[in-house]
Amino acid sequence: MTANSLIQLSLYLAVLLALAKPLGVFIARVLEGPASGGGPRIGLLERGIYQLAGITPDREMSWREYAGAVMALNLLGILAVYAILRLQGTLPLNPQGLAGAPPDLAFNTAISFASNTNWQSYGGETTLSYLSQMLALTVQNFLSAATGIGVLAALVRGIVRKTSTTLGNFWVDAVRITLYVLLPLSILLAVLLVSQGVIQNFRAYETVQLVEPLTDADGQPVTTQTLAMGPVASQLAIKQLGTNGGGFFNVNSAHPFENPTPLSNFLELLAILLIPAALCHTFGVMVKDARQGWALLAAMVVIFVPLAIATIVAEQQGVPQVAAMGVDAAPSAAQAGGNMEGKEVRFGIVNSALWATATTAASNGSVNSMHDSFTPLGGLIPMWLMQLGEVIFGGVGSGLYGMLMFAIVAVFIAGLMVGRTPEYLGKKIEAFEMKMASIVILIPPLLVLIGTALAVAGPGLTYVAGEETKGNLNNPGAHGFSEVLYAFSSAGNNNGSAFAGLTANEPFYNIALGLAMFAARYWLIIPVLAIAGSLARKKYSPPSAGTLPTHQPLFVVMLVSTVLLVGALTFVPALALGPIAEHLQMIAPK
Repeated sequence: MTANSLIQLSLYLAVLLALAKPLGVFIARVLEGPASGGGPRIGLLERGIYQLAGITPDREMSWREYAGAVMALNLLGILAVYAILRLQGTLPLNPQGLAGAPPDLAFNTAISFASNTNWQSYGGETTLSYLSQMLALTVQNFLSAATGIGVLAALVRGIVRKTSTTLGNFWVDAVRITLYVLLPLSILLAVLLVSQGVIQNFRAYETVQLVEPLTDADGQPVTTQTLAMGPVASQLAIKQLGTNGGGFFNVNSAHPFENPTPLSNFLELLAILLIPAALCHTFGVMVKDARQGWALLAAMVVIFVPLAIATIVAEQQGVPQVAAMGVDAAPSAAQAGGNMEGKEVRFGIVNSALWATATTAASNGSVNSMHDSFTPLGGLIPMWLMQLGEVIFGGVGSGLYGMLMFAIVAVFIAGLMVGRTPEYLGKKIEAFEMKMASIVILIPPLLVLIGTALAVAGPGLTYVAGEETKGNLNNPGAHGFSEVLYAFSSAGNNNGSAFAGLTANEPFYNIALGLAMFAARYWLIIPVLAIAGSLARKKYSPPSAGTLPTHQPLFVVMLVSTVLLVGALTFVPALALGPIAEHLQMIAPK
């Protein structure tokens, strides 16, 4: 690893951690409401929304009511997006006259954006109108992010409250998160991105002359190129801040209209992890012990940094077959070196590898390089970060409540070691909490492994296009298996990134991945809220000599070990069939 790589990684982490604390404190004040004394007061806009929607802000909900409100909002969102995509051809703001989406694609996309996955089986600029991008996708980017943070807030209240039957009001949480956190940050980031050259307009696509004429595959001359336009910056800002990841263009943040400069790349990369990191501080403020938030953030950083370094090193080492051809692939002042396939030269290996690990750690899924072109080990790490459960930062809200499920398991194990009933922040962890936490931790691997097994058993290998039968995989063997495993790892953990060699825009994958995304999001939210309701009803138990302190390095080690052990035991056999086998083939002597 070069000195330049270390400097860039260190700078990124320093800025991220410096901004995370003040933002985390502010989010806590927003979630605690005006009664906290430090949050935004209820203004005219907020009050107007409550009156228009018939919301009683002072009425709190039980965990079942909170779950019902979450599901109602999200199911309505899925139906709305599906309808907009199907009717796109007849709706306005469609200067290219794009037709409505097929039923299976509309189904997949509606679930994808409502569930904060943002998996895209299509090219945005060739499939969706401006209205679909804004009214369907961008709106869901806000609502899905607000949903995740709201569920986290309910869980934290369950931990903090004593003998209570309520967890707050989901509608109030969603409104305040959107008004005071997501909208201001998105406007600020959008303005900064426009200053760097990210486009924001409603013009029709433009046709320009090529500087150097080309010939197509049939030998015909090509003298022009069509440049897609559109309201990109507004969607891009919340795409990153809300850990959504769905791009306006097919190549996502590798496109110069989405990510034109090194500064725009840094800002977008910073936005990916900013709110997930800040929410650790939010947790510390809300439980009245900042050390608890620092412990969770430390566990995330301890896992993230070595994996980011390993990805950078894997890509900088390059491919032996290229070196054997006499190509100079060593990093230097004149070149990035290593494996540059699928990477933008304006970003190079370090920014590409760092983005790959950040986006898969954070349940974001956006890309500024093609993960399918990474080396086998370079591609394994982003895949495994998703398979860990998207708890290393993870999605906004969902990453932290996922990590808290692992924390519950860790303190339960610690309690067994000393023969006492385990406790977390003064609340006893009993059989019900362990059952629900186990569901949250084990359902994503179940979706990933069963989905992958079904796909490679036959339905996911070929599809019918017109009168032809075509293959879903552009690559055979271990890499082809990796493409399928990556797709279900992405959908089963609500990430949304992909190995590009898989043809997924056909009925089997659109339906199978859509169902996986739905279950991975909502099948987990309900057990999390059930745990919140159970903990809220319990009395506070003062710490004793047998209580494991959950703010000390020992707990961080136990938490990290639990996350890594579950991820390794679950997925190493599958990884051995894919990227590990491919790596051994790559380095094997010919």
